[in-house]
Amino acid sequence: MGYFVDQLINGLTLGSVYGLIAIGYTMVYGIIGMINFAHGEVFMIGAFISLIALLLLAQLGVAAVPVAILVALVLTAVFTALWGFVVERIAYRPLRGSFRLAPLISAIGMSIFLQNLVQLLQGARVKPLPPVLTGRISLGSIGDHQLSVAVVQVVIVVVTVVLMAGFSLLVSRTALGRAQRACEQDRRMAELVGVNVDRTISLTFVFGAALAAVAGLLYTIYYGSIDFFIGFFAGLKAFTAAVLGGIGSLPGAMLGGLLIGLIEALWSAYSDIQYKDVAVFAILVLILLFRPTGLLGRQEVEKV
Repeated sequence: MGYFVDQLINGLTLGSVYGLIAIGYTMVYGIIGMINFAHGEVFMIGAFISLIALLLLAQLGVAAVPVAILVALVLTAVFTALWGFVVERIAYRPLRGSFRLAPLISAIGMSIFLQNLVQLLQGARVKPLPPVLTGRISLGSIGDHQLSVAVVQVVIVVVTVVLMAGFSLLVSRTALGRAQRACEQDRRMAELVGVNVDRTISLTFVFGAALAAVAGLLYTIYYGSIDFFIGFFAGLKAFTAAVLGGIGSLPGAMLGGLLIGLIEALWSAYSDIQYKDVAVFAILVLILLFRPTGLLGRQEVEKV
């Protein structure tokens, strides 16, 4: 039982990272109806920027770990958000009025471009990071098994909960959130009533990239190593999480991320780790057979 609880904690930690990335997918899809397949590479760029920021702060003598993480978080979010803005302006905005496959092809091309750009600039080798957050918090014991949780796992879950609550308030209570919901329902009508659609879409990409940046920082300090290819697998899992939870739903994206993290952790602990991805996608298919719109997705009504 104690081992099972340990795997639950590991799954929630991993699922929190997937959920943060998945929110970026679902926000963009909700507004423009397009899957941003370059979003995983934006997460990867955020991980590299956070690694560079943490190493530079260490060289500058910043010894306080909370200060270093906070500064690295701000720098990573700002620079990665700029990447998200540039990607939207170059790869998607010129094709917004084109046929539906054009932005999709552009997204795949941008994903390959960013992946190879980072490989050229940073090299193909794995980039390690010394442990930043160490220590564990004791949770008691179950029988002879001592339960504990790593400090970094607590930080990841807390940051995820805070950001999820913040973005839910952003969408439901602010002018930008109202503009996003208006664009989701009918972009043309939103533009007619005064909503700046281009600005709303650009800010959606910016906020999605900032969330991916936070996920990149958390991933880096949790695993301690990154490479130019992490965006592909993380992006694929996050996209799966968005579909599982219901593409277009913020709570659904987070729920899907947590479920995939739990499935991976429990399957790896109790079965063959090589087939954990098979288990994830098999469960996705089973759920979509009975819930085609995902767990929290809503049925779209086509206007005629």
